[in-house]
Amino acid sequence: MKKRVTITGTLVGVVMFFALWQMAAMLLNRPILPSPIVVVPLFCSAIFGELGLHFLASSGRVLAAVFLATITAAPLGLALGQMPRVDRLVAPLIAIIYPIPKIIFLPVIYVLMGISDVSKITLIAIIIFFQILVVVRDEAAGLRKELILSVKSLGAGRRALFRWVYLPASLPAVLTALRVSVGTAVAVLFIAEQSLTQYGLGYYIVVETYQVLLYPEMYTGIMGMGLLGVSLYFVIYSIELKVGKHLYVG
Repeated sequence: MKKRVTITGTLVGVVMFFALWQMAAMLLNRPILPSPIVVVPLFCSAIFGELGLHFLASSGRVLAAVFLATITAAPLGLALGQMPRVDRLVAPLIAIIYPIPKIIFLPVIYVLMGISDVSKITLIAIIIFFQILVVVRDEAAGLRKELILSVKSLGAGRRALFRWVYLPASLPAVLTALRVSVGTAVAVLFIAEQSLTQYGLGYYIVVETYQVLLYPEMYTGIMGMGLLGVSLYFVIYSIELKVGKHLYVG
C-alpha cells in the first residue's frame, strides 16, 4: 500500500511539474524556455542517441562514487560508534570538515589527481562519505546499552556485535544518508562535468547546447540529469523499504 501511494504521488508530482512548465513557457513565450511539448519528444528520441551516452557516463560516475563512499564510510562509522574513545579523538576534526562545501576542493583534486573520471568520482565520493560517516556513527553510538549487553552475555565478541547488532541497526541509516545525499551528488557532478571532459550530462548541457544556444536540446540534458537524480533516489528508497520490512519481520 505504501508503494502504491508513493507511485501515485510521484505521478501526480510529474503531471504538476509539466503543467507548471507548460504554463511558464506560455507566459514567457521566449526561446529560452521551450514548451515541454517540444522538449519531451526530443528527449525521448535523443536518449537513444548521443544524449544516452552522456547519461551513461554520468550514471557510471555517480554509481562509482556511491559505491566507494559506502564501502569506506559505513565501516568507519560503525567502528567509531563502537569505540567512544577513538570517536572523541577524531570528532573535532569531523565536526570541522563536515560542514565545509567539498566542491571548493575540486581544483585541489584536479591538481593532485589530474583531470579525469577518477578525480570527479573522488570528489563526489568525499561528499557522500562524510554524510554517511556522521549518520552511521551517531546511529551506532545511540544503540541501547541493554541490547549490546544482552548479546555480550551470550558470549558475542566485537566481530559478532558488528555482524549481528551494529550492522543491521545501522543499515537503514546508511540508506537514508545515501538517499538524502543523491541530490548533492548529482549537483556536484554537474559542476565537475562542465569542462575538460567529452562525455557527461554537465558537459552536454553547458558546452554542447547552452553555449551554442540550442535551448530545446539543453532542456533534454536537464531532463536527463533530473531523471538520473530521481532514479537513484527511488532505487535507494525501494531498497530502504525492503530492508526496513526485512528487519521488522526478523
